[in-house]
Amino acid sequence: MGPPSRRFANSEQKMTENKPSKNLWALSSLASTIGDGDFAMEDHDSFRRQELVFAALNLLLIGALLALQAISRFVRGRPTASVIVVLAGGFLVQAVYLIWLRTRKARISEVTRRFLTYWSLGFNSMLALVLTSLTIRGDTAYYALMLLPILEASFRLSLGVTIAVIALADLISFMGAYGLKFGEYIEAGAMSVIYTVMGVLVWMLVNNLRAREASFVRNLQELDRTRQQLLSEEKLAAIGRLSRAIAHEIRNPVAMISSSLATATRPGQDETEREEMFSIAAKEAERLERLTTDFLVYARPRPVQPSRVNLADTLNYVATVARAHAANEGVTIDVAVDSNLEGEFDATQMYQALLNLVLNAIDACNRGDLVRLDAQKNGSGKIRIDVVDPAGPIPAEIVARIFEPLFTTKQGGNGLGLAIARNIARAHGSDILLRINESRRVCFSMEIPAHSGSQSLR
Repeated sequence: MGPPSRRFANSEQKMTENKPSKNLWALSSLASTIGDGDFAMEDHDSFRRQELVFAALNLLLIGALLALQAISRFVRGRPTASVIVVLAGGFLVQAVYLIWLRTRKARISEVTRRFLTYWSLGFNSMLALVLTSLTIRGDTAYYALMLLPILEASFRLSLGVTIAVIALADLISFMGAYGLKFGEYIEAGAMSVIYTVMGVLVWMLVNNLRAREASFVRNLQELDRTRQQLLSEEKLAAIGRLSRAIAHEIRNPVAMISSSLATATRPGQDETEREEMFSIAAKEAERLERLTTDFLVYARPRPVQPSRVNLADTLNYVATVARAHAANEGVTIDVAVDSNLEGEFDATQMYQALLNLVLNAIDACNRGDLVRLDAQKNGSGKIRIDVVDPAGPIPAEIVARIFEPLFTTKQGGNGLGLAIARNIARAHGSDILLRINESRRVCFSMEIPAHSGSQSLR
């Protein structure tokens, strides 16, 4: 098992940055159902859903009364034809209104919402008044038409308006009892009490829920502000850590170049030592160039250009390129992949990501170890690529940082290889995961889309 300090490692702390909610009133489905009682804050969809429910229930109520009165006229000869005509007219008007609501797609303005609410209250109230007037001193149940106006006022309007609608409903109830027995007045009084209790109670419940909703929204806004502040602070801290790491990585080769050149130009140096100093300076300059190139690749990756690619060709090419380094370390590379397996990815970028993973695995191994590069389709229609080596387990303190830019435990490494590989994987809609971390078995995995189109084969 290779010592952990030989494994090239980096890590990125995962913090999910949820977008701030665009509609905080969608915090609960209840808010979108009952509204907030303020026409300015209700959106078109919320109001339309509410109004569709009220209109459908009202249509059902008028239709039921029309059917019952039609049956009563057929059986008993009552009520008069005028009552049937008024009910039929009311049913037709409500049906047209419901169809209009269902087919309207344009946004309903605040003024229109307020108008439609008061129109609904007025329509039912007028219908109840007319029908009660036509059936006065007789059997009547048209005070039931005031049920929905009371509920709608309780849902959307102030307590004063709600009480006014309740008072009108009570008046219609007593009108229906006019000229009848005393017991009818008692029944009308009981109905008035029911209307009053129902209207006030619903208004209180809705406004209590509205107040709770407003409190939840304020808390959510405060949490969102706090989260944004913490994210900003974490970003600044990450930038600070990255800047310190970059400064440290650049300072060493610059210092070596400076001291080597100073030594080489010192009077009295023989030619052999001078050449050695120039060679050191050149190597450190090359190392500095490689560091800056890798950092630019990490900081500004080029866009992904996916195409249909034979995966076996890609993996075998990666293994061929890495075999020279593997041979120097006494490590063997084995590739296991179906020769017909095809994926859709950016071949150049994927080659870079896989080569980083394979070189990282080789550096972690002892002489005589085997690094395996596998690829196969999984059940979700994607291709999983595994890079497996026996140099495990990786210590937990290193696992926590393996994808952190510029973190490395490998001598001569710059700590950007795995960070670049992860960026490439994420640009393909995937990620690189440490799937297995056991004794004598470490597996880094990545998923890429399988071929599903008709792009040309590369």
